[in-house]
This record gives sequence, structure tokens and C-alpha cells, in this order.
Amino acid sequence: MPFKKLHSHIKDMLAHLEIITPTSFQSKSIPVIKSGANVFCTASKDSGKTTTLILTTLQKLKCEAVGNAPRAIVLVENTERALDLYDAFLAYTKHNSLRVYVGHEQLHIDLQKSEIFEGVDILISTPISMNKLLLSNGVSTSQIKIFSVDDADFLIQNSAYTAILSITRGIKKCQYVLYSEKMHPKLKRFESNFMEYSKTVAT
Repeated sequence: MPFKKLHSHIKDMLAHLEIITPTSFQSKSIPVIKSGANVFCTASKDSGKTTTLILTTLQKLKCEAVGNAPRAIVLVENTERALDLYDAFLAYTKHNSLRVYVGHEQLHIDLQKSEIFEGVDILISTPISMNKLLLSNGVSTSQIKIFSVDDADFLIQNSAYTAILSITRGIKKCQYVLYSEKMHPKLKRFESNFMEYSKTVAT
């Protein structure tokens, strides 16, 4: 049971939220992600992909704030998804010290830079906002441990595809996990970029 091998704080929060039994996808994916490998995770809607993303991110960061620079980045398609995921993370982080920040196109880039500078552990962003932050030296990637993409199917769009290649080029070493409903050939191409030696979990 993958939930039993998670950080004690995560187990407490799962119990509080009455999440007792992992989905089939979670049983398969959580141990592989915990191993530290780059992972393509493909599963249908409502299989528990977003919850898996949250749990494995918290596990990687040991449920505690450290330093000021982000240690986890989560890329999403648009502002609406960014805000939804931010709310989902808060359900798990409100009783620990982890700092979650959401950046998107509707926030001025200078405001994002100043707020991130105050200290962030988990940065949720869209490709456009993340690219702007990096180009303006608004975020340090030196401490990144895990980089996840929620509902990564949108990366097959040319603008998003180009953006993530640009974003990941500046990150020296971290774990990448891509969650999608299908394994598109275009996503597989990332193996020759930042997804080297990746594993695939499919349900």
C-alpha cells in the first residue's frame, strides 16, 4: 500500500480527508515516482493523477519549508488550472510549513518576482509566466528537486512545447514527472531532452 510508506504528515492529512485506499494508478505510480526516476504517467481522467502529483511533491520536500528558492515546480496549462491546483495543494499544506505560490499571466511579472523572492517551496505556474520569470531572473532554479506537469496533454501545442524546452534547458538536474491521459508521440520526444532514462506508468 503506497500510502503507508509516505511521510507521517501526509498520512495524517489523507486520514483527515478520508482518503484511505489508493487508486490503481496511485498504487502503481507512487513507488516509481518516489524512486527518483523521471516518469511518464498516463491514466484516464479521475484516476487520481492530481492527488498523486500533490502527494509525491510533498514527499519529495519532506513536508517542510527550506530556504527561499522553489524546490518544486508544477506546470499547468492555464490560469484557471493553476488556481484550482493551488487550492488542492492548500488542503494538504495548511498544517505544515510548506509555502505554495501560484503564478499566471494575469499577475504582473514584477509582483510575482517580489512575492517569490520572499520565499517559496512549491511554484505552480503556466508556461508563459514561467518563461517570463526565468528570462527576467525572477526565480532561481538552483534548488529544484522535482518538476511536474499536470495534464501534460497541452504540451503537444507548439507554443507550450517550445516553452517547456526553454524552461527545462535552464534547470541543471531534477526529477521530471509528466501526467497525461494519453502518451502522445510528441511527449515521447522529451526523452531526448529532459526526460532521459524515464520510466512509464500506464493504467
